[in-house]
Amino acid sequence: MNAVVAAVAVMLVLSLCRVHVVVALILGALTGGLLGGLGLEATLQAFQGGLGKGANVALSYALLGAFAVAIAKSGLAHALADRALGLVNRQQEGNAAWLKWLLVLVLGAVAISSQNILPIHIAFIPLLVPPLLYVMARLQLDRRLVACVLTFGLITPYMFLPVGFGGIFLNNILLANVAESGADISAVNVMQAMALPALGMLLGLLFALLVSYRRPRAYNIERIAQAEQVEARYSPLSLWVALVAVVVAFVVQLWLDSMIIGALAGFVIFSVSGVVRWREADDVFTEGMKMMAMIGFIMIAAAGFAEVMRTTGAIQTLVDSSAMLIGDNRALAALLMLLVGLLITMGIGSSFSTIPIIASIYVPLALQLGFSPLAIVALVGTAAALGDAGSPASDSTLGPTAGLNVDGQHNHIWDTVVPTFLHYNLPLMLFGWLAVMIL
Repeated sequence: MNAVVAAVAVMLVLSLCRVHVVVALILGALTGGLLGGLGLEATLQAFQGGLGKGANVALSYALLGAFAVAIAKSGLAHALADRALGLVNRQQEGNAAWLKWLLVLVLGAVAISSQNILPIHIAFIPLLVPPLLYVMARLQLDRRLVACVLTFGLITPYMFLPVGFGGIFLNNILLANVAESGADISAVNVMQAMALPALGMLLGLLFALLVSYRRPRAYNIERIAQAEQVEARYSPLSLWVALVAVVVAFVVQLWLDSMIIGALAGFVIFSVSGVVRWREADDVFTEGMKMMAMIGFIMIAAAGFAEVMRTTGAIQTLVDSSAMLIGDNRALAALLMLLVGLLITMGIGSSFSTIPIIASIYVPLALQLGFSPLAIVALVGTAAALGDAGSPASDSTLGPTAGLNVDGQHNHIWDTVVPTFLHYNLPLMLFGWLAVMIL
């Protein structure tokens, strides 16, 4: 069996059996390395060598967690939650449905904006979602639906709109790597290439909204109250300080291109203003880092996993094996290349990191089979995006879980990973294949 397939299979099966994702990634990497002929020592060396590549992202999320707790201390998110709760209390049970859909719409809009208008990615989730859990429970809103909405907002904008993170994914990574691999992209409209795959994501979201998770779901409100230990006191001054800190963090992040320095600047404003008392600053900082620690460790482990997969050379072998099956069958070629992309991204958890791995292999093969440059861009872009939703190691699934599971009532695998995999990867596979075949 191919080492990449075996490694991803072990990781996914263990995760579905409720083994912690970090442990599943380590055991999956060991499996892949040993089957790939590296031996135990070389596998461990490759894994350890890859850990450093995830450290920058992990530290960024840890500091963003501290910044999020400081914002929670200011009461900004609680003020929003109190306003929403007031609306719930004034409505009779039968008339509160519009509040449920309004809340879903707001969360979706914020998630989409986090990719372009205010490019903070998943940093908004641990600050905005936990204070709203009580409101969601009162509305009996299924958190699996919220996870699907958040994941849609975190993925679809970057794979379709060439601004913010989308500008990085579509222009700096996708088009650049396709061009370097030999395709002429001078006449390619990247939004046209990714329109059908993005439509597949939208249809998956609509199915989750209107069919899968439309029914009410009950949660233990007492557990939510116990988990929400951050004081909800706020004043006009604290709310203004929070707004200033958010703006400063945003500006610094864009200016220096560093989430770490941006989050640190925002935290300093809270400390200097007195919203976070100086003697409490250390505890708040530690609390925030703990909140995001799981995401950080998973991202670090995923980087080690990815390095082992690269070192084995099994990715090239997997693609070569697929090419032997293809022959001149373009439809089968597109399907197999998309499936390989799904496997790779499910394992390493990053569509941004998948493109450099597959583009140099896919583009020459696609040119040989007669695919147009527009179809090739759609193929590589979709193959990379596949698996971002539904990967246990993806920040697009880890982020929603970090906000929805603060009270222990939302399982990462069964309430985030499995729902997002089913609702997004399946339609993305179908519509991505259609795009490749008709463009």
